[in-house]
Amino acid sequence: MSSTEEKAQPSAAPRRRLSRADRQRQLLDVAWRLVREEGSEALTLARLADQAGVTKPIVYDHFITRSGLLAALYKDFDVRQMAVINAAIEASEPELESRAQVIASSFVECVLLQGREIPGVSAALSGSPELERIKRECEGKFLDKCRVVLEPFAGTNGVGQAGLRAMLGAAEALSNAAATGEISADEAKQELFASIVAMVGRTVDTSPS
Repeated sequence: MSSTEEKAQPSAAPRRRLSRADRQRQLLDVAWRLVREEGSEALTLARLADQAGVTKPIVYDHFITRSGLLAALYKDFDVRQMAVINAAIEASEPELESRAQVIASSFVECVLLQGREIPGVSAALSGSPELERIKRECEGKFLDKCRVVLEPFAGTNGVGQAGLRAMLGAAEALSNAAATGEISADEAKQELFASIVAMVGRTVDTSPS
């Protein structure tokens, strides 16, 4: 090839530098894949950097510690879960059965989409007081949303925190059982739906006449 032809060849396009938000999205996506394929125990900042094709300082700049990475994953799941639930509620009928079905189906589907990743992340979160606080904050937002949605169908005392906590415990246990194949997704949704309706029904049954 002549020098003239060489000069005519287009130069390689420069690599586009990702924005901070786009880079974090990329790192989170890679982290979810690592947890899915190898489990949360295998997730370290160094391993994430290697799999994402970036230097370690970039990963440390975004998450600082492994605990920070796990917290970011949990928050990422929470944001997507709440978006799905909010959209489903907006499209549902203002009736107890419809709203209960939406909560049950959305919760189970979100966990199933993450496969075994979110149970692993949740388990890792429980080992640190700081991470446990973050988990509680995310749970609190979900419970507050459920209270607002279900309260119109409850008795005069409203939906109690104990009932909501019991509902959340059932939601997590049933969703995780469906994710591992112990029960079907439909069974998880139906049982959770029944639990939600029963929980709200008890507030009506015990309300003053």
